[in-house]
Amino acid sequence: MSYAVDFTTVSTVGLESSPVADALAGLRANEARYFKNKYDHVFTVDPAGDAEATVAWVHEILSEERGIVIGSRPLEATGFQVENMRMAYVFYESGLSVNVMYGLDEGGKRAVGFKLSDGMEVPEELSSFKFARQKSKLAGTIRGSYFVIKKDH
Repeated sequence: MSYAVDFTTVSTVGLESSPVADALAGLRANEARYFKNKYDHVFTVDPAGDAEATVAWVHEILSEERGIVIGSRPLEATGFQVENMRMAYVFYESGLSVNVMYGLDEGGKRAVGFKLSDGMEVPEELSSFKFARQKSKLAGTIRGSYFVIKKDH
């Protein structure tokens, strides 16, 4: 069942099995606030089992671009288009959020972003990345990193 993420009242709906559920919910709400403010888009997530195509697309990009396989179980995902960018998010039980920004124009920006919820360790499969810290009223301290997508997906 789809869930429109509320960023005024942060809820752990769909994320309860995560050991950092509160921080992950704040991270998800932080993303929802960004897309509402910048694009007037309502950030709606589905259980990962109902968003298999989105999860598979994100996993394909991670695997083909960098040989990355995320060890944690995906809990929720969303895929949508804003302006001329295809966006995808997968939220994992470990507290990890992976997003893909895929510009649809020739030469458009294409990148994969990783965000770690407050309180989680850097997963082994991402240990080669350097993470920058960002403060968020909704999510506490967010650690983030990214890489540029080189191939077509």
